[in-house]
Amino acid sequence: MSELTVLNSQGKKAKSIELPKEQFGVHVHAAVMHQAVVMYHANSRQGTAATKDRSLVSGGGKKPWRQKGTGRARAGSTRSPLWKKGGITFGPKPRDFSMQVPKKVRVAALRESLNAKFLDNELVCVDKVEVVSGKTKDFAKILENLKINGRVLALLDGSDAKTFLASRNIVRLTLNRASDVNARDILSNKNLLVTQTALETLLKRIQ
Repeated sequence: MSELTVLNSQGKKAKSIELPKEQFGVHVHAAVMHQAVVMYHANSRQGTAATKDRSLVSGGGKKPWRQKGTGRARAGSTRSPLWKKGGITFGPKPRDFSMQVPKKVRVAALRESLNAKFLDNELVCVDKVEVVSGKTKDFAKILENLKINGRVLALLDGSDAKTFLASRNIVRLTLNRASDVNARDILSNKNLLVTQTALETLLKRIQ
């Protein structure tokens, strides 16, 4: 079993919990995470980029000059892609970039991303996070006590509304729920801050 230290809001050890040894502390399978992250990025693309080809650009119905005898190149329309203000050749059109991977792959990617954070000592678990005052500076003090630097993904399941209000104004911190988080969310941030309640939810999801 792999052991994870649970801290309190003062940054001191409260207790330790055992993590499944077959899921944590072992080699990280990067290929599984790559598949999932590519899918999440692809599914977030709007695919609305579009340009007009010569048939969509207004005007250009009249032939600019006669076919022969002018000494100039043949031209049938002023909206040819060769002309200024003409259409675009092979420009982007609206398309669907979405893709899917099996559910087992998504679960495996979530498990491997958690394992990667655990191995890099970037998984921080606290017994609970409470900011009674609801002030941002008090939440920032908790992060300072926990010695967390850089971008942070916080899963504060079990915390009250005032704690969420205190945390949302910190620029480098992103809030999410343990039931909604995915591998891309975890890998996009340097540190993962979880409450014990959130960690229990994550462990159920990766079974």
